[in-house]
Amino acid sequence: MKHTSQHTTEDLARVFDLQNENQWNVKASTAEARKAKLTKLKQAVEAHADEIVAAVQTDTRKPEAEIRVTEVGGVMGNIQLNIDNLDEWMQPKMVQPSANPDDKAKIMYEARGVCLILGPWNFPMGLTLGPLAAAVAAGNCCMVKLTDLCPATAAVAGKIIRSVFDENEVALFEGEVSVAEALLELPFNHIFFTGSPRVGKIVMAAAAKNLSSVTLELGGKSPVVVDESADIDKVAADLAQAKQFNGGQACICPDYVFVKEKQKDALTQGFAARVKENLYTDGKLRKENIAQIVNKRNFDRIKGMFDDAVAKGATVAAGGELEADDLTVHPTMLTDVTPQMKIMQEEIFGPVIPVMTYDSIDEVIGYIEARDKPLALYIYSKDQEMVDKVLSRTSSGGVTVNGVFSHYLENQLPFGGVNHSGIGNYHGFFGFRTFSHERSVYMHSV
Repeated sequence: MKHTSQHTTEDLARVFDLQNENQWNVKASTAEARKAKLTKLKQAVEAHADEIVAAVQTDTRKPEAEIRVTEVGGVMGNIQLNIDNLDEWMQPKMVQPSANPDDKAKIMYEARGVCLILGPWNFPMGLTLGPLAAAVAAGNCCMVKLTDLCPATAAVAGKIIRSVFDENEVALFEGEVSVAEALLELPFNHIFFTGSPRVGKIVMAAAAKNLSSVTLELGGKSPVVVDESADIDKVAADLAQAKQFNGGQACICPDYVFVKEKQKDALTQGFAARVKENLYTDGKLRKENIAQIVNKRNFDRIKGMFDDAVAKGATVAAGGELEADDLTVHPTMLTDVTPQMKIMQEEIFGPVIPVMTYDSIDEVIGYIEARDKPLALYIYSKDQEMVDKVLSRTSSGGVTVNGVFSHYLENQLPFGGVNHSGIGNYHGFFGFRTFSHERSVYMHSV
């Protein structure tokens, strides 16, 4: 463990003790009281919108339009969703007893207690304040830590949280990885982590020491399955847009494509044309419209996978420029890819998309079945029988058919992974339920 100052460790323990004592008051709070806090949080996000934009740009060079959608507008919409539905969500669910119809039974949603929320770098505000809104709606106390890769954003997030909450209810901590490691030593009731499977295993191991429940929002290699009936122009356009969005640094970003050989050229040409249309002027990349890779380590990781693929026979069908001086990777499509290449063995998390061809859909299904369950699966087809076959023989956190990201954007659907790509889910009511314990209550008639 990296060095954490005694002062910081003592401060974490002090705040944890305050929240541990206060959790019962927060648990007993009414829907009106929780909605009032959420309203203040939404207002604070709106009031600091320009600061959020500036901070995220400082940390990631993300385009302003993307930041305003994902880190401001999306956060505010998420908070409002909790406000609008909280009265209904908090209502106990009545159950008719099976043995004695004169008795009564119900399921109550009660707060888990003191929760830890560890946020990621790719959407630092959206994927931290989103879970926080759900936790507050469910009546929890929370300690929050953003990644050390986004210090400017963490500072603004801290300002927002301190303007809304007392530290005995919600507190944000800044600092290096050592602070997160020290937080994981504390006996939280629930831990919500968004990040890589590698770190997810560390979080889960730490949680096990205290039997803390966990929600792990991870990632993985999300496949795109394209059959002969698919609209290739749409597939190409969707992939170009997906790989442009946050520079391909999204956990649900398409990670590789299966397409029939006879469709490959149309796909690569369409992808190249769409990328050019979206991002280039006179042959020059408009860098203000695509995020850079978050740091040199991740840039070198992506370049290493790219170089390995090319050395082993992959063809650069589009893009292929990687600029180390400002950590820019141009949207790139690779063909003639094989499973032995590193790029097919690790999550890319960047604007590179490898393409493999197939003869039979059974080949594709077998390939997906043999690997870790991905966070997302994308199917392009007009053949419902084929879609149903892929769905019945594979597993993934979620699925979008003939599009990308839609299963994430629909807040009436649960979002989360399965096994290697995550544990648990959230969004809308499912977020409220994640941060709640479903408590059974049986009442005998007297």
